[in-house]
Amino acid sequence: MNANLCKHLRTKKMYIPAQEHEVFSTATEESGCENCWCNRTMSEVGPDDRQVGPQICTPSRSCFEK
Repeated sequence: MNANLCKHLRTKKMYIPAQEHEVFSTATEESGCENCWCNRTMSEVGPDDRQVGPQICTPSRSCFEK
């Protein structure tokens, strides 16, 4: 997983062995994240009440964890 992304960011691809290598690939990061959620809140909104995704779950957020 990309070191610049929060460790709590999840996507369905993480649980599909055939697509596991594509998790948060460059193509996904550019197009946004379908079916992403925060593992802390279990929703598509993080603990800071903002949307989650590979472009926005970065160290600049207050809830970010490496």
